[in-house]
Amino acid sequence: MSLLIANRGEIAIRIAAAAADLGVDTVAIYSMDDARSLHARRADKAVDLEGSGASAYLDIDAVVRTATAAGCDAIHPGYGFLSENPDFASACVEAGITFVGPTPATLELFGDKAQARALAEDLGIPVVPGISEPVGLEQARHFLEEGPAGSSILIKAVAGGGGRGIRIVNRAEDLEAAHERARSEA
Repeated sequence: MSLLIANRGEIAIRIAAAAADLGVDTVAIYSMDDARSLHARRADKAVDLEGSGASAYLDIDAVVRTATAAGCDAIHPGYGFLSENPDFASACVEAGITFVGPTPATLELFGDKAQARALAEDLGIPVVPGISEPVGLEQARHFLEEGPAGSSILIKAVAGGGGRGIRIVNRAEDLEAAHERARSEA
């Protein structure tokens, strides 16, 4: 078995070590500017990607093509980069490569926090009070003001990702500025 590690740095090093403990051969990928990185030396084989920086690791077609050319049976995305991308998981499946992670359908569902919350509610799983669908500033203000005295709310931009576009609001008078920061950051 051969595993392509679709990540870099400490994440890739840890995956390579765990795979070695299991007797699994590893293939590291690296961008032009990561050619001398430790993760590329810790794997059994290393293959360069076109480009530099994070964008090289985000090229789904290039990563899957590299795994196929290297004869890999599986791809481990680590975390960050493509790890939560349902299109990447689907591309692996379509190429006959095992994606080490959730199914594309699971990634699709849980990538949308409102859908995930609605599913939890449908299944009777307790969730903190909140609003599942996107709302405007006035609806958020109403929700904050109607809560128990001293309540805070968390606002999250629909298009945010990786922790971007999230703000805690403790007072109604801070809501508008927090809303604008969350929007601009996302």
